[in-house]
Amino acid sequence: MLQTFDMTYPIIQAPMAGVTSPKFVAACAEAGLLGSIGAGYLDGAQTKQFIQEVKKLTAKPFAVNLFVQEEPKIDIEVLQQARMALQPFYDELGLSPVQSVVSKEVFAGQIQAVIEEQVAICSFTFGLPSPEVLQQLKDNGIYTVGTATTVEEAILVEQAGMDAVVLQGGEAGGHRGSFSAPLQLIPLYDLLQQVAGQIAIPIIAAGGLVTKEDIQRALKGGAQAVQIGTALLVADECEISPLYKNAVLASKEQQTTITLAFTGKPARGLMNDFTKRMKDAIVAPYPLQNYLTTTIRKESAEQGNAEYLSMWMGEKSYLVQQTGTVRSIVEKLL
Repeated sequence: MLQTFDMTYPIIQAPMAGVTSPKFVAACAEAGLLGSIGAGYLDGAQTKQFIQEVKKLTAKPFAVNLFVQEEPKIDIEVLQQARMALQPFYDELGLSPVQSVVSKEVFAGQIQAVIEEQVAICSFTFGLPSPEVLQQLKDNGIYTVGTATTVEEAILVEQAGMDAVVLQGGEAGGHRGSFSAPLQLIPLYDLLQQVAGQIAIPIIAAGGLVTKEDIQRALKGGAQAVQIGTALLVADECEISPLYKNAVLASKEQQTTITLAFTGKPARGLMNDFTKRMKDAIVAPYPLQNYLTTTIRKESAEQGNAEYLSMWMGEKSYLVQQTGTVRSIVEKLL
């Protein structure tokens, strides 16, 4: 994998949909990592444009990560209850409530963009692509990677014919990649032990990897590579807001939480006023909840209000101290 994809280090930059920018992905590739585009919130045309922007900045291979999911059935009553739960936040920020939520199928367009742009690697989360899609990618020489949060999911990824699997430990920041069972938060090293010997495809470890010791332990525990996200959020080339970067650096132990409130999918991020007040609220399924909260998050960012922002980060974000370029951060992790 290192030779095929021109990687200096056995490290993959976590896709982090909504966080990655062309500059950041290209910087990670140029630093010797495998850069990854988090295309989860993009449609086909936007995915294609993003890929082209990265290509302008680097000639190195990179990955595109896609969300696999069924289109939700819109339950008007649930949607209305979800809107009502968000009304206080609309009021406090001086916003009009989102009245129309349009969900559209974008997956096929994204796959087409990946193929047309001859992307080296396509990874997936929230599920498995159809055999037809996988065959289409293989026919075009594209390396495929699945995401698993349990032994059972890892076996399903291999049985589907994918080339490698990301094992996502319970410590990981951002969305959980679960797809075959109720939410489970198995610690990464326990998950590595459980999966060892059960599958033959390469394992990429993810979740709570923010120190040199974390990465060494994962590689010794059966992983062929690691995927890191939180440690790179504070890199100079990462274009998130200073508010977000400062929140990572200032985070304390046990300050993250798993919440459905922002997108309708369980995700780990910094606990704040929004996650606390929405803890028991009714939320719409993904991606409908994501549409309902988009203006809340955007206005909060503009107002510099961290209490209503989705600031995804791993459970061990409090250990992130090293800032600087992507390259300088990675060199201190190995």
